Amino acid sequence: MDIKVKRRLGDLLVQSGKISMLQLQDALRRQKTLGKKIGELLIDDGIVTSEDILQVLEDQTGFERVNLDMINIDKKAIKAVPESICLKHDLIPFGFNENKIKIAMWDPLNIFAVDDVAIASGFQVETYIALKSEIKKHIERYYSDQQVLRAAEELSKERQGDSRNQNQLDEEAFDDIKNAPVVKMVDYLIKNAIEARASDIHIEPYEKHIRIRYRVDGQLIQISTLGIDSLAALVTRIKILANLNIAEKRIPQDGRIITKVGDKEVDLRVSILPTVSGEKIVIRILDRASYKIGIDNLGMNEEELEQLRRIIKNPHGIILVTGPTGSGKSTTLYTILNKLNSEDKNIITVEDPVEYMLEGINQVNVNTKAGLTFANGLRSILRQDPDIVMIGEIRDNETAQIAIRAAITGHLVLSTLHTNDAPSSVTRLIDMDIEPYLVATSVVGIIAQRLVRKICPKCSTTYTASAYEKHILGIDENEDVILNKGSGCAFCNNSGYSGRTGVYEIMEVTREHKELIMNSRNSDALKDISLKRGMKTLGTACKKLVLNGVTTIDELVKTAYLQE
Repeated sequence: MDIKVKRRLGDLLVQSGKISMLQLQDALRRQKTLGKKIGELLIDDGIVTSEDILQVLEDQTGFERVNLDMINIDKKAIKAVPESICLKHDLIPFGFNENKIKIAMWDPLNIFAVDDVAIASGFQVETYIALKSEIKKHIERYYSDQQVLRAAEELSKERQGDSRNQNQLDEEAFDDIKNAPVVKMVDYLIKNAIEARASDIHIEPYEKHIRIRYRVDGQLIQISTLGIDSLAALVTRIKILANLNIAEKRIPQDGRIITKVGDKEVDLRVSILPTVSGEKIVIRILDRASYKIGIDNLGMNEEELEQLRRIIKNPHGIILVTGPTGSGKSTTLYTILNKLNSEDKNIITVEDPVEYMLEGINQVNVNTKAGLTFANGLRSILRQDPDIVMIGEIRDNETAQIAIRAAITGHLVLSTLHTNDAPSSVTRLIDMDIEPYLVATSVVGIIAQRLVRKICPKCSTTYTASAYEKHILGIDENEDVILNKGSGCAFCNNSGYSGRTGVYEIMEVTREHKELIMNSRNSDALKDISLKRGMKTLGTACKKLVLNGVTTIDELVKTAYLQE
């Protein structure tokens, strides 16, 4: 073995000047009682950083550093080394070089770890170094994928050739529930979806197979397929978790699962729909952290934030957030409520359903079967002496009428509408048979929004805009314009995108707006006034993001350009 590998990390850090001999001796003394590695002790004490250690190892030992976010990890390598070895030694296999398996390690001087990998995989080992945090993240991601696939294989094997009828299968789903492959399958499926930052899990039955997809950053990605014989067990398990009727297969059912993944409490909404091939399941994963982001992190620029702050300072009136399903309206509403929440305010919401429990706010779930509709709930709320009221959605004339009256009588009302832009929301309310003078008196601000995918920061590249792209951006074709796009990497699953940000169109209702609303229903005239007053359209806001290298022309065309 190379003499360099036998050297100890402490000696290398002293030799490179990162620590003194006294600091090393002190760490060695404490190591005997604490049982930690030298590197961990020095990092915990703030003497060195992870980057310092990696730099020293790279310089002093000749081990090459690898950025795991930027490479496509070979799943055959993952299969060759058990997860237990990876967790024990903080390493991950990521590929092959002829008859050698390549592994990224936090501590490449650990010869026992190298031996364990060689014995388990049957390959010689080629060692690289990587940050411990990166290694842990990729172990969770790739071994979670493997767990889903293994559980799927076990489930398919268990169900193949099972001739028992459906009722027998449903009844036996309760037996030996702890060790059943279907339990592992569902657990791994949920864990894997959370690791992949998915917002939804789709389990879709077809004639001969089940397709499983995740929605990540608004796009559906196929994860795996199962034999159709696994459907009964999957549906039964999810119904049990969501406290639904396992015997009822003819009508849609909705339920809720609250579970823990690691230290994180996860709220899941389950929707089951009978189709011709069986029951389709969609599980919505509610990220509680997204509702505590603060208005400064919504993705608005300084001008838009100032507009929003002015609107929410109104003591009474209606603030509307508009946009299609999945445009981030709930996140914006909850963020505003968090901002307004204080001891001297009585805030009550009526939602369908309550997506996130907010401390200090009274929240009511719509229950149409019991007669608790938005309108009925709103009537009751107004007898509870509220300062601020949030209605999940204004769907009909009755709800709109009560909301308008509440705003006029001194309450601040927040709600959502499904419209394409801010000015057309006024027209929508008038179309609901609300008198124009009531709309003019009550509405104080309208926020139209969309979500666009952000270019992956790891693989972002620049290129010169084409004539077509310049035309879309409204730029002279003779002008040189540099744009960004993602080339695709392991970090973003080769999509070129990672995460989403909001695009906003904010209309503050001024005296000029009020006069126009009372005298005309023309949303184009409202738009013209708003533009003169400084409103930026969704298209303009999105174009700015494209020019700033945040998103792409494709996202612009998809989300805002066609609305112009």
